[in-house]
Amino acid sequence: MKLSKRMERVAGMVTEGHRLADIGTDHAYIPIYLCEEKRIPSAIAMDIGSGPLQRAREHVQSAGLSAYIELRLSNGTEKLKPGETDTLLLSGMGGLLMENILGRDDEILSSVKELVLQPQSDITDLRQWLHMKGWQIVSEDIVFDAGKYYPMMKAVQGPYISYTIEEYHYGRLDIQQSLPVLEKYIEKHLRAEEQILERVLSYGRDMSATQAEFTKRNIGHIQKALEDCRKMKRESESFLQG
Repeated sequence: MKLSKRMERVAGMVTEGHRLADIGTDHAYIPIYLCEEKRIPSAIAMDIGSGPLQRAREHVQSAGLSAYIELRLSNGTEKLKPGETDTLLLSGMGGLLMENILGRDDEILSSVKELVLQPQSDITDLRQWLHMKGWQIVSEDIVFDAGKYYPMMKAVQGPYISYTIEEYHYGRLDIQQSLPVLEKYIEKHLRAEEQILERVLSYGRDMSATQAEFTKRNIGHIQKALEDCRKMKRESESFLQG
């Protein structure tokens, strides 16, 4: 099974030997890939749509993995039982939807060993939600694939670690696997905020002053994150060079 760069990096975050539950599996590409590579013993591939699930079933059967990958029609983790899986994987959906799915059943959530998440939006909010629920993010990654940036993370149950505003937005740098890509991602955000500020200042209305101050604060946080990222990247490169 050949995966896209994004999906391959998400799959790489799943701990070897773990039983996987892929929520919103769509075509079941990641469970198939991980089983073919013999990195996981089994998987439960779940989707809310009967059409995607049927395509997933066809792909699993074609790969000869029906004995290792079980297909379930399920709204989130609805058809999952506590203790059936070690890793919950959610990718290709918004962060708020992930919060909604993960927050429906505390018994399921407390029974798994790790979460592997690739949110398409609301990433800052998702990091804050994980901390509030007692999950510690232990690995971050980001990939540029088909013209888009895809941040992703792995979380385990653990003690609370204090985060700065910048870390909630862009993750902790000491656990980031792809600092050069993150640097470009932050640069993109900085350019976007600077363009917003230019437009706001051009309005010339009283209301724009408040919006300008808000945007300036955002720019300050992004500049701090970019400065920290570049410093960490230089230190990492220096270490690798010996």
